[in-house]
Amino acid sequence: MRGIITTPFVEPPGDEPPSAIVLDAVDGAGQRVDRYLAARIEGVSRTRLQQWIALGAVRCDERALGASTRLKGDERIVVEPQPREADTAFAPDAVALQFAYEDDDLLVVDKPAGLVVHPAAGNWRGTLMNGLLYHRPALARLPRAGIVHRLDRDTSGLLVVAASERAFASLSAQLAERSMGRRYLALVVGVCRENGTIDAPIGRDPVSRVRMTVACAQRGKAARTHYERLALGRLDGRDLSLLECRLESGRTHQIRVHLRSIGHPLVGDALYGGPALAGFARQALHAWRLALRHPADGRPMQWRSPLPADLRALCAAAGIDVDAIEACE
Repeated sequence: MRGIITTPFVEPPGDEPPSAIVLDAVDGAGQRVDRYLAARIEGVSRTRLQQWIALGAVRCDERALGASTRLKGDERIVVEPQPREADTAFAPDAVALQFAYEDDDLLVVDKPAGLVVHPAAGNWRGTLMNGLLYHRPALARLPRAGIVHRLDRDTSGLLVVAASERAFASLSAQLAERSMGRRYLALVVGVCRENGTIDAPIGRDPVSRVRMTVACAQRGKAARTHYERLALGRLDGRDLSLLECRLESGRTHQIRVHLRSIGHPLVGDALYGGPALAGFARQALHAWRLALRHPADGRPMQWRSPLPADLRALCAAAGIDVDAIEACE
């Protein structure tokens, strides 16, 4: 690869996160992503780069790239270097998973609260991704084991996983074009308006790396959340609203940040100021409905996940009839 300008990579000291590497692949037409990156990034082995790719840390236009993806030459590739602890993260673990549906092209997981979706600092093993690799080893050929979107650790509910390359491409496209239907139930503090749309960019909080915040357009990414109030309740002297939220985008902590920005934090969401009413100490958020086109033939499919026991009990304590809501189409 003579004549290629390389980009050096140096491990950062201590716990400091490495900076992203951005490459314009004008000289990469026809090459595999892993081979191209191995030639362009100095100080990182191809094996380690393949681990980063498997973890979904190599992207173009917000989409994860596979190791064998052939470049066209017009891509802008973003590489997020991973720490040494991540080198063994892409491995199978016997994690108990519940599936709402599965076939040769896709799996729909009904995730319990408390399960981390993707390996990251502090949770390099025992994640949903590790469980998927144990359940179906062939997922190892796909970035992030086929995971095309995520749920926060303490959010429960439905999450779709691609089980084939055509499904990964199709589901990623459906997310990008906003045709995949994702609806959430959220129990928030206060009497919320009957319906509304929150259209506000989201970016990293400059004060805390673990938080996101509504930001200016230059510093954040476009995000839009539609909501409808389904019921009102009261608990521990606080008015509560049960909302159905529909996403047009999928930013980190989007629903949590957007609802807090209008003065209605989720019950139990300590990170964003939501009180732990009746001892409920996780964000009261559940991905309850999912709709998409099947990657093989385009037929419409949809699933529902009933509220988990802890969130159902919380709603009941607030005087909210969840059974009546779930019975409605």
